[in-house]
Amino acid sequence: MTTTDPVVLQRRSLIVAALGTLLTLVAFTAPLATINSTASNLGSDPAGKTWILSSMSIGLGAALLTAGTVADDFGRRRTFAVGAIVLAAGSIACAVAPNTLVFVLARIVQGLGGAALVASSLGIIAHTHPAGPLRARASGIWGASVGAGIALGPLISAGFDRVATWRDAYVLLAIAGAALAYAAHRFVAESRTDTPRGLDPVGALLLGLGVSALLAALVEGRQGWAQPLPIGLFVVSAVLLGIFAIIEYRSPSAMLDLKLFTQPAFVAATVAALMTGAGIIALMSFMSGFLGNAYGIDALGAAFLLFAWSGTSVLTALLARRIPPSISGGTQLAVGLLGVAVGQVFLLGLSEDSTWTRLLPGLLIAGVASGVLNAALGREAVASVPAGRAGMGSGANNTARYVGSAVGVTVVAVLAVPTGTPTVAGLVEGWNSAVIFTAAASIVGALVVLACRSKSR
Repeated sequence: MTTTDPVVLQRRSLIVAALGTLLTLVAFTAPLATINSTASNLGSDPAGKTWILSSMSIGLGAALLTAGTVADDFGRRRTFAVGAIVLAAGSIACAVAPNTLVFVLARIVQGLGGAALVASSLGIIAHTHPAGPLRARASGIWGASVGAGIALGPLISAGFDRVATWRDAYVLLAIAGAALAYAAHRFVAESRTDTPRGLDPVGALLLGLGVSALLAALVEGRQGWAQPLPIGLFVVSAVLLGIFAIIEYRSPSAMLDLKLFTQPAFVAATVAALMTGAGIIALMSFMSGFLGNAYGIDALGAAFLLFAWSGTSVLTALLARRIPPSISGGTQLAVGLLGVAVGQVFLLGLSEDSTWTRLLPGLLIAGVASGVLNAALGREAVASVPAGRAGMGSGANNTARYVGSAVGVTVVAVLAVPTGTPTVAGLVEGWNSAVIFTAAASIVGALVVLACRSKSR
């Protein structure tokens, strides 16, 4: 860094932190628009196609909370830079993957790197932006980076798939990851908590394995819920997470302070993130494939339709700082979730003859509400935990988001994909059933947030 001007340092830290989250979401959503060409090139069967879409969630879900604790205790800039390098390495492996197994493993590595980026990014912002209007503005920009990443991922991958090959999108991700690691080292000041809790390796291992087993069970379960493998994975997950909860409750240096779940603000932020994943993110993750199969809309067209939701959320998140301070974070979470539910209701009732214009009103309404929600989630993830533990708050909040997404995508796939030979009528009926589920998840999240808000008074 060549300047000590605090305003310049704040601006640079915010830009780098937001770009880290944006890059993670670009990587996360990249396969959505090119799943058919990717699976065909890798020789993937239906199960492999499911793993391609879900594998990065495993790395994210398993590592987010651990990465947040590491960032708080050992350095947020250092964790961020290492995460960028790991994501770049995973992206290179994706670009040269010869088969489905290597690609899936590389996507998990991308998730591990992305976890470090996302968890440390909010910690960097909290350190450089004091609570109040300044942090509200920064949280809005961070929330906009979430929507921007979701918007750009499918557009970039679909664009490369059309003019070159889907593999080139991962080369670009690798270059961007390396550049981001350099930018973090160059422009972000190191920071860590004044009261380190210490690394909890046993807790980190139990949580990582438990969440990984849960997400793997959800992926494998789509091939048949009564099969021994998903049942065994669910049992292993329950045992590992149960032991994790017992150890964390008794440990003086717990990675996650379980007493936080007695705090209404923390519960509200966590449930809101969980239902955001299980609701609108799960539905939008399925939409591109649905549009191609049911209406013959190509990858680039589907990516532009997805942009109607995600692009709108970017603009709204940037404007969220203008929301009066008298409107609490809990209220913003509840209103955001209810607005997302309304948008999803507008996506109901598709028929075999529907056109893409029929989706636009619902996507735009859900986009506006998602922008409010993303900005509030970023702020409440930090505000709901003790000072100096922003990384842990970010890790816990985003873990809930990605686990919710994995659960939601699984339920949506079960509801939306008809058995037997797919027909347009069956696909449309399945879509409408899936929308009812995801809208209900958003409403449940809003009700829990409102209940927590009343308890905190």
